[in-house]
Amino acid sequence: MDAPQWLTEQYLREVLYRYHDAKTLNILKLSINPALAKGENFGGNLNKVNIHYQLNNSEEVVIQNFIIKTAYENDEFIVEKLKPYDIFNREISIYEEVLPKLKLILKELNDDDEIFIKVIFSDYKRQILIFEDVSVKGYTMASRVERLGRDHVKLVLKKLARLHAASAVLNERENRSLEIYDRGFFNRYTDTYKTYFVSNLMACARFLNHSPKYAKYAEKLFALKSNYMNIGLKCFSPCENHVNVLAHGDVWTNNLMFRYDSVTREPIDVLIIDFQYAFWGSPTLDLHHFFNTSLKETLHLNQLDEHFRDYYNLFTETLLKLKYSSKSIPSLRTFCLEVEQKRFFAFHSAFVIQPVMINEDANDVDFKLIWGEDEHAINFKNNLYKNEKVQNILRNLLPVFDNKGLLEVDQ
Repeated sequence: MDAPQWLTEQYLREVLYRYHDAKTLNILKLSINPALAKGENFGGNLNKVNIHYQLNNSEEVVIQNFIIKTAYENDEFIVEKLKPYDIFNREISIYEEVLPKLKLILKELNDDDEIFIKVIFSDYKRQILIFEDVSVKGYTMASRVERLGRDHVKLVLKKLARLHAASAVLNERENRSLEIYDRGFFNRYTDTYKTYFVSNLMACARFLNHSPKYAKYAEKLFALKSNYMNIGLKCFSPCENHVNVLAHGDVWTNNLMFRYDSVTREPIDVLIIDFQYAFWGSPTLDLHHFFNTSLKETLHLNQLDEHFRDYYNLFTETLLKLKYSSKSIPSLRTFCLEVEQKRFFAFHSAFVIQPVMINEDANDVDFKLIWGEDEHAINFKNNLYKNEKVQNILRNLLPVFDNKGLLEVDQ
């Protein structure tokens, strides 16, 4: 999508005046271009800005690179679908009011690692966020189709565990201030995502129904349709006896920026981006979503327990160091029971969400296809399950999820 018409040189001039508290500012060069290709992002319009300017009559030329994120204001279909989730105001609120506090809490542990991207400017009226463009520092997205290996995963779990733990502590110190963020993908206010989620589930069932070997699973998925959103809502409801956190809500490959060693090309750092669906709930939901959308298949099948334990160790260690006391810090066994209790989201992420994320025909993706119910949208969703990678996931995980009761209507 094109940049909004109001995103002009004059608007950016006003932003830079405020950012620098400048008396005079002379823009010499400005370019605005799409930040990502079609099919790589669904959370808003993203544009790269390169701007050259001079401040306060100085001859020195300042060169800045920004990422500008704006709402889908010109598409009524998308605006209406996203309106109940209030994702743009929520993300601005989290970047302005929450993440800086989490950073200060982690500083108490002499932890200065950056977890998220620096915000240059935000505007509730225009629903805009301007970020530092970390690509100029060498950060880039990994392949959403190829997915992530062990070294990538370890970096993500380290940052995620600290972010989660700090949010539990902030909520404790500020009289449950983070519990207002209660609009995750499944929530009590709206089921707008039902069209997307259930129609993908039905496309999966139709694909399975073509094979006698998998017809028994198809039958269960067809039956699951009527209760699907209720099961998701139950899964997303915070459990009072657990340590809840501000979950990111959408941890997957394209919401992570990695930096690589220039020689070995091994990942050495990661930044977490896009907090539009952040919500108060179980930390295990972020793990289920991440593990079931973004890990290489061999890693997912063979090392998942190890990664849950790695996260648990980092999470509880940080809670202890920050002297968290509102709830009992869980034992490993208690944490594993919570993982099981919330595993429906693993099934959902693997079978309903991941096929869109690893779709290789990105030119055919847009919001109207994801949320639509016309013939074109149905064909798009049917084609998602013709992807060989998706079929491998189904073959490997259907028996696992079925044996855990996650295909049952009553759960």
